[in-house]
Amino acid sequence: MDQSDVVEPSPGTAVAPHLLVVDDDQATRDLIAEYLSQYEYRVSGVPDGHAMRKALKESVVDLIILDLRLPAEDGLTLARALRAESSIPIIMLTGRKDDIDRIMGLELGADDYLTKPFNPRELLARVRTVLRRAQPKLVTGGPEDKLRGYRFAGWELDLRTHRLTSPAGQRVELTHAEFGLLVALLKAPQRILSRDQLLEMTRGYNEDVFDRSIDVQILRLRRKLERNPSRPEVICTERGAGYYFKAQVQAV
Repeated sequence: MDQSDVVEPSPGTAVAPHLLVVDDDQATRDLIAEYLSQYEYRVSGVPDGHAMRKALKESVVDLIILDLRLPAEDGLTLARALRAESSIPIIMLTGRKDDIDRIMGLELGADDYLTKPFNPRELLARVRTVLRRAQPKLVTGGPEDKLRGYRFAGWELDLRTHRLTSPAGQRVELTHAEFGLLVALLKAPQRILSRDQLLEMTRGYNEDVFDRSIDVQILRLRRKLERNPSRPEVICTERGAGYYFKAQVQAV
């Protein structure tokens, strides 16, 4: 099953996590897609790194199942590149004799691995575990948070002073609600967050938030961050699912 055959959720249902399988073997891609789609996952399949990068540009991916042995660019090369620019969870598929490469894959940032041939039920269990670990944490704003702030697309947000500075060096004022929402998005870049998740993650900043107020706060943030708020490039909408922060984020 290739990217064009993504299993999409029915209208009105909660959006399912999107898994991207990168494996040059069509049979393996089909096996994984057919099995995992039974458990309400959306699954895309691509054969190589070039197609993987194209898929990541075109849609939000929650987890990558990455084969170690690929033509042109191998899984280790792709894992290294992914970790340099993204926190998307990675499960590597390896051969039984790939011990050294498997260790290198984990050191490069892969979250888990599975040896071929594998039982699809074990893959399902590992997908669930990795996704559960990757769930964005609630925003607490407490003193245990040692981060000074975040940088993205030339912008910088200082968590201690709540100061947002533009690429031109100008300070942009944020309300408490806008600050809380921006922090929630920055803590989970390239991840779709539903309104319910954003409500829970911003509760500590504004007790009066409610479902549709998230849409209003998103609109206000876009007016402050986007070059063209009607065509957002930083805070994007996933129709029927929620919002995601598209820009690359650096914690400082």
